[in-house]
Amino acid sequence: MDRLKIVDLCVEIDNKPILKNFNLEIKSGEIHVIMGPNGTGKSTLTKIIMGDSNYHITRGDIYFNDTLLNDLKTDERARLGLFLGVQLPMEIEGVTNADFLRTALSIREKENFKLYPFIKKMEQTVEKLEMKKEMIHRGINVGFSGGERKKNEVLQMYMLEPKIVLLDEIDSGLDVDSLRIVGTSIMEYFEKNKPAILLVTHYQRLLNYIKPHFVHIMKDGAILKSGDALLALEVEKEGYEKVEKSKKTSTCIVKDFINHE
Repeated sequence: MDRLKIVDLCVEIDNKPILKNFNLEIKSGEIHVIMGPNGTGKSTLTKIIMGDSNYHITRGDIYFNDTLLNDLKTDERARLGLFLGVQLPMEIEGVTNADFLRTALSIREKENFKLYPFIKKMEQTVEKLEMKKEMIHRGINVGFSGGERKKNEVLQMYMLEPKIVLLDEIDSGLDVDSLRIVGTSIMEYFEKNKPAILLVTHYQRLLNYIKPHFVHIMKDGAILKSGDALLALEVEKEGYEKVEKSKKTSTCIVKDFINHE
């Protein structure tokens, strides 16, 4: 069983503290959701796990199984099986989706890499995500809409088959149809591969498709409260401030919310 373990993590950027004694453990076959107001460190958490050099760890450790990640570069973490679907995917001209993924997989799999299964799987995944087939032969995200860029992140996840999946607001900017496609595709990937998933979101709507085992509320760089999927419904109904003050998730509140819907 694979696991990502974060112990007493403190992180800063430009001498400004962002994460403060943050602790979390995620195992294979678990979906964890991080919610919280803007500026609480949710996106920072995913970036520092993936090795963003703009952030500085001042204390604490990040482990993937028995490997300490703190000083590993992003590509080294990716080769271990970590993947980050970013909030704002960037354009990369001159490198097509197909070339990028083929290169990444051939480096990892070496002599075991087979071109025909790669092409077949990519075509099937593009069809699943309702993307235009021509997109795999265009520069990465060049001319893509916001929704297409998010689908492209999910395409990369399917092709690379990571063990630890970090998704930073993968639902932002999606219309109703794209949200359904992205959400159901992520859940199907989870059910088939059983990775550990850490999902950052502001909205409960994504959780209509992705069913979390744990929901965590962040505030001021640390986890303030944890619960199950009902906690996300409570946030949707009551807002963060009331949830922070409550001692436990109210079943009545959740039932009222569901009945209202």
